[in-house]
Amino acid sequence: MIVVTGGAGFIGSAVISRLNRAGIKDIIVVDSLKSTEKWKNLVGKQYSLYLDKSELLNYLSDLPVEQKVDCIIHMGACSSTTEKDADYLMMNNYRYSISLAEYAVKNKIRFIYASSAATYGDGTEGFSDELNKIKLLKPLNMYGYSKQMMDEWVLHNNLQNQVVGIKFFNVFGPNEYHKGDMRSVIYKSYYQILAEGTIKLFKSYKDGYADGEQKRDFVYVKDCIEIIYQLVQNTQINGIYNLGTGKARTWKDLAIAVFKAMNREPNIEFVEMPEYLREKYQYYTQADMHNLSETGIELKSTNLEDAVKDYVQNYLMKEDAHL
Repeated sequence: MIVVTGGAGFIGSAVISRLNRAGIKDIIVVDSLKSTEKWKNLVGKQYSLYLDKSELLNYLSDLPVEQKVDCIIHMGACSSTTEKDADYLMMNNYRYSISLAEYAVKNKIRFIYASSAATYGDGTEGFSDELNKIKLLKPLNMYGYSKQMMDEWVLHNNLQNQVVGIKFFNVFGPNEYHKGDMRSVIYKSYYQILAEGTIKLFKSYKDGYADGEQKRDFVYVKDCIEIIYQLVQNTQINGIYNLGTGKARTWKDLAIAVFKAMNREPNIEFVEMPEYLREKYQYYTQADMHNLSETGIELKSTNLEDAVKDYVQNYLMKEDAHL
């Protein structure tokens, strides 16, 4: 039995798709659907039970011994980097994660949770996931700090050899359609091109970075779920690891890839960045993948242009098809 929190969300639903492909159907999906379109990510998925996230802890505590959970994949969180309700982030991303981790450790259940590259802040301390560097990190927003707090809690309680934390970099791909303003630039760009024939990118406000030359480690969700599946299977691997491609690419590269996937000539417009983002903006991210590669996990990294082409042509052009 596998529990997937955030199971109707972007990465969580993609994980369920991967589990189903492996023949795993005894899955408890946990989420909070409310009035969102997340439910569409569950259509066609095979699972045994759906629970609202408010029900999960009580459900687990009441489980009979013979129905033991084997693994909890905790992808559920508020992922908005602009969320201003700090109390909500503390309760949802930090306290809830702790409660699940404590339950898992106590009951010897495999526990895999989502951290974030947002913990690295402006990159001053680099992007190494060495455990002795985690406490040095200074996130630029409350979302990143909520993830940082969870990572530090794991270390403070000496659980790094009993759980797995995944620092996701810029993940994109099918099943992100419900995320509103937090959808990837690939998704937004596709519909901008259809509507206006152009892609709008932020201007640069930092020396050394021309407009459109800001860099990110863009990683395809299909690659992420392959790694997560391996971590589910290999229970000997624990720790806190980056999950990206290990190669930073520019926003301009990404925009050109979208135009190419749509068989159109590039037409990029640079616009002013909102004031509230300028002091919290990451100009460069690149995952150091050394530690995860050393575990023996097979790292698949789809080339950006190939990943964008697959996403655009096989999903967005097919009315937001789902994994």
